[in-house]
Parts: sequence; C-alpha cells; structure tokens
Amino acid sequence: MTPKAVFWDMDGTLVDSEPLHEAALVAAMRNVGLVPPDDLHERVLGVAAWPVYEMMRDEFGLDLPFDDWIVRKYEHYLPLVERLQPRPGAIEIFNELRERGVAQAVVSNSDRMIVDANLSMVGLTYPGMKTISRNDVREGKPHAEPFLRAAYLADVDPAQAVAIDDSWPGAMAGLAAGMKTIFWPEAPMEGPPGAVVINSADQLRAELGL
Repeated sequence: MTPKAVFWDMDGTLVDSEPLHEAALVAAMRNVGLVPPDDLHERVLGVAAWPVYEMMRDEFGLDLPFDDWIVRKYEHYLPLVERLQPRPGAIEIFNELRERGVAQAVVSNSDRMIVDANLSMVGLTYPGMKTISRNDVREGKPHAEPFLRAAYLADVDPAQAVAIDDSWPGAMAGLAAGMKTIFWPEAPMEGPPGAVVINSADQLRAELGL
C-alpha cells in the first residue's frame, strides 16, 4: 500500500553527492594544513556541518570560526555541483509518487544553499515543493525534528509517513519521529534497529507499494 507521505533525505539518497562533499571537505582540510584521516568517510556520512566542524576543531586542531570554515568548504563544494548525478532510480520513484498525489518533502542536514543547488542541478524543483534544510530546524538529524517538520508542513501524522535515508543519523531521525524508516545505504550494511534495510531501487519500489 502506498504511504500517505514520503520524506526523502537528499545527499546520498536522492542525489549521489556524498563523494562531492567528501572531496570538498578533504580540500578544505588540506587548505588549512590538516591531514584527513583514513576513516573520514565513515565519520562524516550523514552528519551536519556543525558536528563535523566540532570534530575538526577538537580532534584536528582547526583554528577557524565556524563561519569562516564553512565558507571554505562550500567554496570547494559548489564548483563540483556540475558533476552531480541523481542516485539511480530515486528521482524516478519521487516523480511517480508525485504523479500519484503522495505528499513528499526533501529533508536534509545540509545548509539551504546546498539543498537548493543540488536539487536545481538534477532538475528536482517545482512550485510548492517542500524542502527542509539544516537552517530550518533547531536540531538536525539524528534528532527527530527535521522529519517532524516535514510531517507538519505536509499536514500528515508522522505514523502515516515513510522516511528514506542512506545514513545512520538520518535513519535514526526517522525512527525517532515515529515513521516507517527505510535505510538505503550506499553499500550493504546493517541499519539501526527498527529500520527496513534495502539495497536497490527495486526494493524501494516494493516497500512503497509501487
């Protein structure tokens, strides 16, 4: 049965932007003399900009205010957006749900300028589209607030909605919001307890009743 509402993470779920974020982060780190650790990908996947900054400051000795740091990172990221590709099958499913009248929103831990740039690059914009960025909530994922904000804007009970995310913090946010949560990681792995784990767009279609 198709759900009443579907709320999508953006980076890594709708669009394959995680490699671009990581490349920009690595470039920004090296630009200020920091050495990226071997496990950087695992440590920053799905994590909002502020906690990443805190890690850079506390563990790697970053000596810049947050506002200066994030400008440097985005200066590296935004030129890379031209390379951005949608995640195979995701936007097609988004558009099919839209045709069926299912309420949807994009729920991201990224800043507003990144959300808008990414969605514009892959052509996923239309009047009335609902998007929640890290700038629109007090607490980012794994807190429930971003997905609850989406449910509020869509005027649906969270229990009638599905959250789709590729990261543990995102899936934990969906579960905390009381939504059926689909964990669709980049590579096969176990998900948070309570999440439905899938590994393909075909499996996502089946979970959404398409």
